[in-house]
Amino acid sequence: MQRYADRVALVTGASCGIGAAITQELLRQGLTVVGLARRVDRVKVRAHPLPDAPGKLHAIQGDVSNEESILAAFKWIKDNLSGVDVLVNNAGIQLFSLLISAPTDFWRRILDVNVLGLSICTREAVQDMLARGVDDGFIIHISSLAAHTPPYNSDLAMYYASKHAVNTLLEGLRKDLVARGSKIRVGAISPGLVKTEIFSHSKKITSDIFNVAPCLEAEDVANAVVYMLFQHPRVQTIDNP
Repeated sequence: MQRYADRVALVTGASCGIGAAITQELLRQGLTVVGLARRVDRVKVRAHPLPDAPGKLHAIQGDVSNEESILAAFKWIKDNLSGVDVLVNNAGIQLFSLLISAPTDFWRRILDVNVLGLSICTREAVQDMLARGVDDGFIIHISSLAAHTPPYNSDLAMYYASKHAVNTLLEGLRKDLVARGSKIRVGAISPGLVKTEIFSHSKKITSDIFNVAPCLEAEDVANAVVYMLFQHPRVQTIDNP
């Protein structure tokens, strides 16, 4: 991780769960971390230095479903921190929405965050890296096992489709960077059930599921991010389930 000490990492959806855990772990590794979230106050709570964390945290309010919000965040980073060296596309939502009856707004929210927001953040980060001559940057998508399987329930089909799109977009990005001769690396992490707040507002699935089903902790996913970054530049960890 020494190569990324004092470098700038942007983590989306940093206010809780997996995003908060990734933020904390990158701070421990000495990175300057920009935590982007709608609930910025929850990120600011973590702005106080951890006892074992040499990195520095900047909390920025932003909504990845809004392009203007994303562009404003990247402008702030460019103006104040020079640019993004590591992007962790963590922000994501899961909504239960039947394909024959769900409101269009449900589908739009899923796709705006999980696919379009992720793609805009990726575009801005890669363009910034290329413009600054950063050839050791890293783009990491937090995907899901849903990206590798058919939906187990009909009302999760749109969510599963969004995660399949995430992995397809990652492979397209990898091929683009290879064609350009760039050494910017890309990768995805596809965890299964993770014990977070993801079901806190769900009437269909409650947090009781964590007591009966095998699940990961958010810190496990954060450790996978560090593992990917730690590998020698010649190593491409495309997907880390």
